[in-house]
Amino acid sequence: MIPPFDYFTHRAACRRKQDERAERIAALPGSYQYPLSSAEKKVLDEPIDELVQDVQKGGAQSATEVLQAYGKVALRAHEKTNCVTEVMIKDAERWITEGGINLKGPLAGIPVSLKDSIHVGGFDTSVGYSSNTGQPQLVDGAVVRMLKDAGAVPFLKTALPITLLSFESTNDVWGQCTNPHNTKYSPGGSTGGEGALLAFGGSRIGIGSDVAGSVRAPAHYSGCYSLRCSTGRWPKLGVNTSMHGQEGIPSVFSPMARTLLDLTYFTRSIVQMQPWRYDQSVHPMPWRSEVEDQYKKQPLKVGLMRTDNVVDPSPACARALEMAASALKSEGHEVFDVSPPDPYESLVIASNLLNADGTRTYRSFFRTGETDDAGAAVFGRYMRLPRFIKFFYWAYVKYIKRDSIWAGLIADWHEKSAYENWRLVYKREAYKARWHEWWNGFGDKGDGLDILLTPPNSTPAVPHGGMSSAAAACGYTFLFNLLDYACGILPVTHVDPNVDMLPQSVDLSKMNHVAKGAYKHYDAVKMVGLPVAVQVVGRRLEEEKVLACMQQLENALDAKGEKYQLLQVPQ
Repeated sequence: MIPPFDYFTHRAACRRKQDERAERIAALPGSYQYPLSSAEKKVLDEPIDELVQDVQKGGAQSATEVLQAYGKVALRAHEKTNCVTEVMIKDAERWITEGGINLKGPLAGIPVSLKDSIHVGGFDTSVGYSSNTGQPQLVDGAVVRMLKDAGAVPFLKTALPITLLSFESTNDVWGQCTNPHNTKYSPGGSTGGEGALLAFGGSRIGIGSDVAGSVRAPAHYSGCYSLRCSTGRWPKLGVNTSMHGQEGIPSVFSPMARTLLDLTYFTRSIVQMQPWRYDQSVHPMPWRSEVEDQYKKQPLKVGLMRTDNVVDPSPACARALEMAASALKSEGHEVFDVSPPDPYESLVIASNLLNADGTRTYRSFFRTGETDDAGAAVFGRYMRLPRFIKFFYWAYVKYIKRDSIWAGLIADWHEKSAYENWRLVYKREAYKARWHEWWNGFGDKGDGLDILLTPPNSTPAVPHGGMSSAAAACGYTFLFNLLDYACGILPVTHVDPNVDMLPQSVDLSKMNHVAKGAYKHYDAVKMVGLPVAVQVVGRRLEEEKVLACMQQLENALDAKGEKYQLLQVPQ
């Protein structure tokens, strides 16, 4: 429909989808509203390998019982956080009983929730845009086919932000998703619904996508685990997006989980399913158990990247990093500070590549009156300003405000020609080569550094709407999208006002624009109890190593009595 009359179509589509969700929940058997039975509580606590074995022996009945246990908790999680979009529980029951799921597979009966952007036959893939509703997929996408063949049970789709370019998860179609620890804060994004659901205990495994930190920010904000896989290690066919054709900073689909054991078991099982048979973009690269075993045992050489040279970590995030470093040192691992090639340069290159179209693609899906994401709206408006106005603003920032960080970041924020885009790709590859040489510089054979340990973000979760000022403060994650390195998120602690208050000596007015936009939301009193994580970074295609090193780190924290305490599942 022609604007502005499509506003009414937009509002009607949003009401229809929310009513549809409510009706699907109401249509579930009454047993889903009952308290958890003792058997269901056992299911929630059972190690993933034992749960798989139980389903392989017990068949459809056992798988249905597992589904009901997680379905109950998921509905409670949704009541608190609004984390669910498409409700597929009744369909999942049917897939189980009618043989649509391989209950002899390596993931038999494991409930898996999916970011809303993943295709499931019979359901919309709206990505938060009302223009994508009312168009159910005819068949499952490659990711879902592989999951069912492995025995996993897709049962819910979850919240994300419109545009998919935010560490929040809000859109008009589904509403605002909230943090399970504090509903005034974001659960992260763009895979925020998964973060909220997993932290709450309403799913065993989640799958999301990551183009600038979108499975890592939710794990950090909400308190769960995630792994950002390198491109070519995980299938990506059978999904929808807001930025079709964007390859400057490729989006990768990757797993999230409530526990590290689940994350490792699931990732290993999926790679052993030979995902290259489902998606031609996946490298035919088997799971390397010998690498996993090696790095679970050997002493590690760990580099600490304490800052991205744009926004220093807040006291809570700096404390989490120090806790992790101290725990590793206590177990005999070698931990030392490093100064890699300037992460700020990466932020400049990556932000220009990601928005090389001038934000035209993701805006093409909007209907009149549709609410933009708080962060995307700000940089989208700036992109659309006439070039001469942007020049005067840039000159003001650089020469009057003397903010070289912000000035350098916005200097080329405009739609790129093919020539300009190619030059950026050249800069990206040159930057990646510098990192490669830098890492190789440790030891005679580049073996003097196993992993990097960094903050996942400068602050814990932002309050709703906070991305309007904090959107550019994504350097700790965005850096490794540009490099295409494998990264894991491991929760470490919670915000504690007794030790995480911002010192009175800190003067926000003297910070650069990016740092100021992030720190304006930092308040350890208001943030009390919010999760704080660290990021474990390996090189490209080193998923086995990263997961093994995450295990060593968690063991080290546990040995000191500092292992992260998960949010307790409501009984």
